[in-house]
Amino acid sequence: MAAGMKDVANLAGVAIGTVSNVLNHPDLVRPLTRARVEAAMEQLGFIPNGSARQLRAGRSRCLGLVVLDVTNPFFTDVARGVEDYAQAAGYAVILCNSDEAHDKERRYLRVLEEQRVRGILITPVHGRSPELRRIRDRGTPVVLLDRPGSAGQCSVAVDDRRGGEIAVGYLLELGHRRIALVNGPTAIRQCADRRWGAYRAVEHAGLDPGKVLSEITVPAMNPRGGAAAADDLPPAATAAFCANDMLALGLLRGLGQAGVSVPGDLAVVGYDDIEFAADAAVPLTSVRQPKYQLGRAAAELLLDEADRPDEHEHRRIVFTPELVIRASSGSAVTDAADRTAQT
Repeated sequence: MAAGMKDVANLAGVAIGTVSNVLNHPDLVRPLTRARVEAAMEQLGFIPNGSARQLRAGRSRCLGLVVLDVTNPFFTDVARGVEDYAQAAGYAVILCNSDEAHDKERRYLRVLEEQRVRGILITPVHGRSPELRRIRDRGTPVVLLDRPGSAGQCSVAVDDRRGGEIAVGYLLELGHRRIALVNGPTAIRQCADRRWGAYRAVEHAGLDPGKVLSEITVPAMNPRGGAAAADDLPPAATAAFCANDMLALGLLRGLGQAGVSVPGDLAVVGYDDIEFAADAAVPLTSVRQPKYQLGRAAAELLLDEADRPDEHEHRRIVFTPELVIRASSGSAVTDAADRTAQT
């Protein structure tokens, strides 16, 4: 049978109220008494009833984090930023994976509310979610993560339109005029914004997007989708811009199996600059996002809103991405121009 507060009090020779103060208000207990109570807890293997404590306090010492795909290393780095900031502030993080499915996201949001989390960080499946608005109206702070927010809502994001623009702009500078755009569903805001940036780069170069860009849309932004896209590349394509690195790494695998040389036959650029990008068989050129800083900044905004609701001012933080050039995009402009001329 698990030890209770009464057992701890008896072993430490104190009142039950003193044990309660050690758990909830340790600053009210003298150091020697507190040490005696903590030693008794350790000896008995006492585990505080967190559910009861959060019911008394109204909120738990946990934050909810809902991401689109927990297998994507991008979200691993984001989650680490959230966790490090939260842990330093005395909070734990409950990680939820929506799998880019709205129904699954909604179920997780309900569970997090039932657990009375201090606040929720979320990369929503859809840009505008009535569930999130209702959660905020009921008093739980919500910060959008890797999504731009509207007025009256905290958010931390990366300028994905700019990211798509610099990726395709670089391929155009190399001389490519037939570029495949491997993308996920445009219902996902990042996909729509990166696509917008790609079109903007072509227009800015004075070219016709309809002639330069060929779109390949996959249902999920993972390596399997990227590998499948290799079979759908237009024969004339000399380059591919993938909306994330998971797609790009899958595409590299599919191209290798088909005997297509990268970057000799096809230049490839990804997005996110995950850790595996530099370690790929052909190191991947990618648009780098400050993933860890993204998570940390979001957690800071969330706890500021939770702890100082009257003084808190909503902020929309937008980071600027940068292109990291590696072998997969090639480097010789003349080679790229020659390949374009041949198509």
